[in-house]
Amino acid sequence: MSGPANRQTGMSTGRRDIESRMERLRSLLSNRELDGVLVTQPYNIRYLTGFTGGEGWLVITQERAQFATDSRYFEQVEREAPGVELVRLQSPVKESLIKFFESIPAKRLGFEAEHMTVGFSNRFLRNDKSHEWVPTSGMVLGLRAVKEPEEVEAIRVAIRVAEDAFKASVPRVVPGKTTERELAWWLEKEMRERGAEKLAFDTIVAAGPNGAMAHAVPGGTPIPPGVPVVIDMGAQVDGYCSDFTRTVCWGKPEDPERFWEVYNTVLKAQENAIAKLRPGMNGREGDALARDIIARAGYGHAFGHSLGHGVGLQVHELPRLSASADDSTLKPGMVVTVEPGIYLRAWGGVRIEDMGLVAEHGLELLTSLPKEPLIP
Repeated sequence: MSGPANRQTGMSTGRRDIESRMERLRSLLSNRELDGVLVTQPYNIRYLTGFTGGEGWLVITQERAQFATDSRYFEQVEREAPGVELVRLQSPVKESLIKFFESIPAKRLGFEAEHMTVGFSNRFLRNDKSHEWVPTSGMVLGLRAVKEPEEVEAIRVAIRVAEDAFKASVPRVVPGKTTERELAWWLEKEMRERGAEKLAFDTIVAAGPNGAMAHAVPGGTPIPPGVPVVIDMGAQVDGYCSDFTRTVCWGKPEDPERFWEVYNTVLKAQENAIAKLRPGMNGREGDALARDIIARAGYGHAFGHSLGHGVGLQVHELPRLSASADDSTLKPGMVVTVEPGIYLRAWGGVRIEDMGLVAEHGLELLTSLPKEPLIP
């Protein structure tokens, strides 16, 4: 068994990476005629500074990068984000934060509209007479979508951790006795013991009819033999996530004709998408590579979610492979999932999900777990 020491990738974010990210963001500011931007989304703050804590306010202008936070995080910022100016908010924090915003030597400042609450805006921005606050969307998320080599390596490690946990846990299942919740716990325990900091998301184990719910919660139901079981899991390592799904069946399927028709349709759709995804393709075109095959097989109504999504510091980020994603274009360096599924009420579901790196000439598959669904 791999031990926690194997978790280290040696790919932690360096000062040079941070400076490069800051400069790319500053170029975007210039293009949008902004003097600076307030970053409040925690994963965006981590990407730009290295800070892994829970709360703070990052202001980036052309000349400075200032990070305001309270005493809970002073030392952590000094350790993790030496490239920013620490602004020490004193009690009462609200008054200290207002003074910080007033001191920013800029006029036209952006803020992250998707993350800004109405309450915060009313308290701190609405009455600020010194600045023009402009809502922005997706600036840092767009930078994060294209991964640096060190980020891809961290994702590869997170994938290996999760795949090894799957291989160690699934053979332990005793059909008719082991419950969904027990298997989910085994998977989590194995990922942790192999060096995962935490789960990338709550593990899904959904047997039989429960598998018809794409985001089912594992319960106390024993896993029966002969039914499809959807297992969706991922680990987080060095801040980066993995995400894959396998659908398996212990023993001979109780309804073999339906099982193989559904399973092979999903597999064919996924293989077609993996083979044909290319840089320059938009999210709608990518989604259609799988969706059209499922629709032609008569199951279009049973594939309700998108084909895939980006993965990085968050398990769901840009780009989107979706029927509504005309504005999401694949670029080399993006990491995406390819996860078609068919979900049939009262019977169950089949989803097969892999992760891939968008390369110059196509998709490089990052996951390597076999897709043979039957477990003796």
